[in-house]
Amino acid sequence: MKKQSIIVARRLSKKTIVAEQSDGTTKLISAAMDWDRLQAMSDEEVTAAAMSDPDAQPLSPEQLRTMRRVPLAKTLRRALGLAQEEFAARYQIPIGTLRDWEQGRCEPDQPARAYLKVIAHDPEGVQQALAAKPVVAR
Repeated sequence: MKKQSIIVARRLSKKTIVAEQSDGTTKLISAAMDWDRLQAMSDEEVTAAAMSDPDAQPLSPEQLRTMRRVPLAKTLRRALGLAQEEFAARYQIPIGTLRDWEQGRCEPDQPARAYLKVIAHDPEGVQQALAAKPVVAR
């Protein structure tokens, strides 16, 4: 079985891209990139340059059909830089449920998808709302 590697890259500035290492450190991966040259190219020139790279060919329709999508919950959690346990605790989602969503065993129902969208829109606001003590009406 072929081992696959996943590289998580982040753009720090207009000209700086780093790869996140498994130990949490980052490694510069775009120091040699000539961004000014790229920005001066037309869309057609960019496409032609990309198509000429044998290591970066577009996926075929068959390859696209066989690929699995990354679940929204996993994408959101990673974007926030949280571990599963941290995300589950912060947003009061049972850890087993979060793992089921992330591993594709089940999908969030409509209210859960709406909750995830709210978290994506305002993660700090949701965290503050959940931490606030409820107001008792008299």
